[in-house]
This record gives sequence, C-alpha cells and structure tokens, in this order.
Amino acid sequence: MPGGSNYQGPFDALEKYTSVVNASVADVEVKGAKNPYTSRNGHMFSFLDSDGGMALRLSDELREEFQSKYESGPVIQYGSVMRGYASVPAGLLAKTKELRKWFDRAHDWIGTLEPNPTKKPAKKK
Repeated sequence: MPGGSNYQGPFDALEKYTSVVNASVADVEVKGAKNPYTSRNGHMFSFLDSDGGMALRLSDELREEFQSKYESGPVIQYGSVMRGYASVPAGLLAKTKELRKWFDRAHDWIGTLEPNPTKKPAKKK
C-alpha cells in the first residue's frame, strides 16, 4: 500500500510532499498510509501532519540555519514540542527544488545515527 493512501489531510499537501520525496537524491519512499513519513535506519526524518504541515528532522546546526532562513518554528504534536524537528513553511513546501536540498540534508544527517534495532514480533507459544 503506498504511503499516504489513507491520508485525511489536504490532498495538495500530500502531492507536494510526495514530489519532494520523489525528487530526492536519496532512495526513500513515503511510508505510513494515514500519517505519511520517511525514515532511514529506523529513524523518521520527515513527516506530513494531518493539517498538511511538513516537518524535517535536522541536526541542531542545520535546524537553527533552517529556522533562521525560513522564519520557521518548532514542531508541536499532541501539545509537545518534537525535539530535533523544524516546521516547513507552507510556501516552501511548494518549492520542490529548494526544499529537496533540505530533505537531502536531513536524510544525510539521519544516516549518521546508529540504526534503531527492528522489533521482531513475539513468538507464539
């Protein structure tokens, strides 16, 4: 099932998000039927929320640069700030070529983290 197939948010935001992911130099795909996201080595590094807002996970230095350049703020989900994520302004989401550079930087940075171990289902007894 393709990522975003059950997404309830704005369709145009999903199209833009998917186009950024597909334009990336990285070999990534959109996952999550209802909540579209991308991950590498078990670490999520981008997602699209139910309001059509995109978030990128960046290093501290890259996140500060991004937030300063685009006057972006933190990402808040369920009343809590998501550490390490920057909110992508709606206008930037439409600029695939420009946003792709930041998407690729997020992908490269997340690749420097230790892979998260996969969780294997418990064996039935």
